[in-house]
Order: sequence, then C-alpha cells, then structure tokens
Amino acid sequence: MKTLLIKTGKALNALKQEGLIRGGKRVAKSFFAQFGRVRPGDILFVTVGVGDSARYRAHNQAEELRLHGFKCSVTIQDNPFLPCYADKFKIFIFHRTLYTSKVAKLVEGAKKMGKEIIFETDDLVFDPKYIQATSHYEKMNILEQKQYEKGVGEEILKDPYVKTCVTTTAYLAKILESYGKKVFVSTNKLSLKDLKTVERILETKSPIGDLVSKSVRIGYFSGTKGHDKNFATVENALVRILEKYPKVKLVLAGPLNIGDKFEKYENQIERLPFAPWKKHLENISNVDINIIPLEDNPFCESKSELKFFEAGISSVPSVAVSNETYREAIEDGVDGFLAGNEDEWFEKLEKLILDENLRRHLRKEAREKTLREYTTKNSHNSEYYNYLRSKL
Repeated sequence: MKTLLIKTGKALNALKQEGLIRGGKRVAKSFFAQFGRVRPGDILFVTVGVGDSARYRAHNQAEELRLHGFKCSVTIQDNPFLPCYADKFKIFIFHRTLYTSKVAKLVEGAKKMGKEIIFETDDLVFDPKYIQATSHYEKMNILEQKQYEKGVGEEILKDPYVKTCVTTTAYLAKILESYGKKVFVSTNKLSLKDLKTVERILETKSPIGDLVSKSVRIGYFSGTKGHDKNFATVENALVRILEKYPKVKLVLAGPLNIGDKFEKYENQIERLPFAPWKKHLENISNVDINIIPLEDNPFCESKSELKFFEAGISSVPSVAVSNETYREAIEDGVDGFLAGNEDEWFEKLEKLILDENLRRHLRKEAREKTLREYTTKNSHNSEYYNYLRSKL
C-alpha cells in the first residue's frame, strides 16, 4: 500500500509539473518499464524508476560496464518478476530502491546463493534526516514524502551481508565508508546516445557574438522543484550583474521562485518551463554562461558535478559553487570558474561577460574535459572493474 501511495504521489507531481500530455507519457513510461525484458547476464541493476537519476545511475552505468566487457541488464523495483532473477545474475546493484516485498525476496534469494549485492546511491537519501531538512522535501506532496519516512535503501545498506557500495562523489563515499563498507566512486557519465544528441544540437548552433552585438545569456537550470534556496545564494551577485550590464539576460529554467529584488530587471529575465532531456540539452546550448549555486549543507554537498559536464559537452562554461565536488571537477580559470562568496560570483561572472576570448577558451576546455572524463565511451575505473570481475 505504501509503495502505491508513493507512486500515486509521483504521478500527480509529474502531471502538475509537466502537464497532462507530457506528464501522462512519463507516468505511462514508468508503468510499462516494469514489464521490460531482462536478459540474463553478469550484473543486474535494480533502480527506482525511469527518471534522470535512473538514467545516469543504472542505464548509463550499465552501458559503461558493457563497454568494458560486462553483460548488464537494467530493471525497476516494481518489476513483478523481480524475485525470479536471483539465479540469472552474479551481481546485483540496487540503486535507491525502496525495500518492497519483491526487492526483499530478490535480496534474500541472492544471499542464499552467495551472490554479490551492492548498494548504490547518488544522493544523501539513505539517512532521512538530511532529505527531510531540505526545501525539496518541503515542496513534495504528502504522498511523495512517504518515500523518505525512512532512509531510501537503508535496509540494504545496513545489511551485514552487503559489503560494497558505489556512489558518485568522494563526499558521499566518506559517509558510506562510515557504515563499514568498501566504497567505489563511479562518476555520472553521458551515454553514447547523449553524445549524438548533443552533436546534432551543436551542428545547428549559431556562433556566439560579443557583448556589443548580442546579449550574454546566463543560465540557471534548476531541473526540479526545491532549488529556490540554492538560487538564493547568488541572487545578490546576479542583481549586481543585471544592474551593471543591461544587455545581460538571465535565463531561468524549471520551477523556481525568485526574490522581489528581480522585479526591476523583469525585461532581462527569461523563464523556461521544465523540459524533457533533449530539450534540456538544447536550452543549455543556447546560453553563454552556466551557473551552479548550491546551499552549504550536507545534502547539497553530496550532489555530483553533472551540471558542469551537461553544460561542458554543449561548449558552455560554468561558474560553480566552490565545494569539494566542484573543486575536484573544475580547474578554476582553466575549464570553468569557482566562487565561494558574493564578490567572487560577481567577479567571475563579470570576467566572462566582458571577455569573449575567455568564454571561448573555457568552452573549449570544459568540452574537452567532459569528453575525457564524463562519457561512457572514455570511462576508466580499473579498480572498480577488477572488483566486479573478481565476483563473477
């Protein structure tokens, strides 16, 4: 019953956020995904659903492993045949799954056969106190919130049988290690299909002019609801930019509430609705500067660097919050900028606004780093691959 309520809450949110047609398609996709074909092999990814997290952490991770010789399949936690797969794979990777009766039966079956079980997460949702303290949680409907009454996947994480975890960042890895687990960091990556999609977009993209000939567009892509406080951390710096540079445009994508201080600059602000994946990439490619602000708290600190490489693959430079994850991802002034306070945000944005050559340099470097570090095609994580091979 609880799982049904959660799914109902998510369906209602999809319809509200994306509209009847697009939201309805997402709900239908989620329903039919549970009956997708699962081919036996080495590794089975069991994921929560069909959203962005599942794409990055199950489908793209499976593609990466296939490119390194593993036979992988992906299914969702609602698959009615889930318990039957215990003898068809040697390794089971559970990504943010609720501990449903089907998941529990698969876990028990795998344990009886001595199979490898791995806990996988890309967010700090396995301890409910972190997610419940966020504005994202506050904006969920009451049915969606039921998913986070307990830590998502905590039953698997805390199972003594489970010795290994996979996650997205060094920050999350340290927290998981405190549970006594061996942890591998496998970063988020773009798929082969993602690369083809971006290439088609870039083929039709017009060259970026300078500040004299056109506006410089600063983009913030919230993606989902609950990012108001993240954006609020850079509001003052952005207001200063809009005041000083009337030709600068601020592009705000997704559900976002902004402060009254922006009313004066209404003509410089463009709002874009929540967009499906391909349109999201198109929207990113049409800005000149991408910004990545985050609150200073553990939940936000655990976020991966995907906003950097989603912009980077589209040849868009980023200014990002200077936290552990982005300090590891971005070389300040080389392939992006880092900012730790209002003055730094203003300074870094101003440099990019005024210097087209600098924007061009950072565009090139960000794209090259993305291709080198954040694609399944160029993935390299030999320690993780060798560990998986040792369990086959």
